[in-house]
Amino acid sequence: MSTRPFSWFSGYCFWLLAIPATIILLGALSRSQYFEYGYNLTIPTAFLLPISMRVPSKGPDDPPVLAYLISGSHGDGKKILRLLKAIYHPRNQYLLELDAGSGDRERTELAIWVQSERVFGSFGNVNVVGKSHALNRMGASSLAAVLHAAALLLKISADWDWFITLSASDYPLVSQDDVLHAFSLLPKDANFIHYTSNIGWNDRRETSNRIIVDPSLYNRKSSPVFYAVETRTTPDAFKIFGGSPWMILSRAFLEYCVQGWDNLPRKLLMYFTNVLFPLHSYFHTVLCNSPEFQNTTVDNDLSYIISDHTTKLPEFNISNYDKMVSSEAIFARPFKEDDPVLGELDKNVLNRPPNGVVPGKWCWNRATNASLESPMTRNCSSWGDINSIKPGSYGLKLGILFSKLGAKRKLNCEKL
Repeated sequence: MSTRPFSWFSGYCFWLLAIPATIILLGALSRSQYFEYGYNLTIPTAFLLPISMRVPSKGPDDPPVLAYLISGSHGDGKKILRLLKAIYHPRNQYLLELDAGSGDRERTELAIWVQSERVFGSFGNVNVVGKSHALNRMGASSLAAVLHAAALLLKISADWDWFITLSASDYPLVSQDDVLHAFSLLPKDANFIHYTSNIGWNDRRETSNRIIVDPSLYNRKSSPVFYAVETRTTPDAFKIFGGSPWMILSRAFLEYCVQGWDNLPRKLLMYFTNVLFPLHSYFHTVLCNSPEFQNTTVDNDLSYIISDHTTKLPEFNISNYDKMVSSEAIFARPFKEDDPVLGELDKNVLNRPPNGVVPGKWCWNRATNASLESPMTRNCSSWGDINSIKPGSYGLKLGILFSKLGAKRKLNCEKL
């Protein structure tokens, strides 16, 4: 009898493990049909508020609708709420989720914070996931979380145009009026997904033959992945691609991945169930192997990222700030809670008042007795047309960039 650990992963035994894991991934999507979302959470009835959703106009001359997933873990509730206010617009849809690293109390507090904001309750477009899921950023549970969130957003409303994933450590570099203006200049099938062909990615692509198992798919608490001794050969039925895990994907492509009317997304889901860092590869590979979507990609994730190899978040100084603001990105990461740079962005870029949402053409402030009102009362105290946007200088600059990207958006995936 062989004494090598985990030797039972070879041959048919591997598929006996991979198939149930894939079923769990697919189950994460099907559960969304019965999963309670929005304000229907496990909190006292006294805190429940009715949802009165105002559906935005979707005519050919109207701005697009964005669907945001904002995710976090233990201690991220306040960061999520601040980020939500910085990217809020009544046209969009928002899904907030805290993973199993947080407790029920944190999720309840987040839901109560959201419900206590009059503007969120009035437009009914902010939903908080009431149940946690174990998550390991290195394994398939991270991919399952994104697919599950996309399925929930499709169930909440199918009228959105793009899906954007953000973490609690992200922050916008432009207002939503600016973002909506720029996206209105693009075809609705464009997918922003950054590819790289550097040595580091090639090494990671080679390690995709290494079999890993993510117990967080099965457990209630996050668990480390473990590795099999055996490897598998590189598949010849499809070509593997990869790059940044941060992306902006079209609704049509997410429907393709979630609903799986074609065999390709399901087949690739089965393969990436046992791959390290599947979020760096799955959507990239589906896009570049699908004849329907492979020419809809834009090689840009629109993110400004500070790289740091220590365990602490990097510090942002004034030189970082100037470089960040002058970049062509619309989001930056990572930020610490109450980072002073966030205050600079609120003041100089977003025009966001303390504890308020970013004003736009959809809202205005009272002019009478303004000095007697608190900043939160003055912020968006009255609402106008949610289908109108007014881009500023950042939005006009972003619109020019998007026009150029849209003109040459067809990426030749074969170059990787």
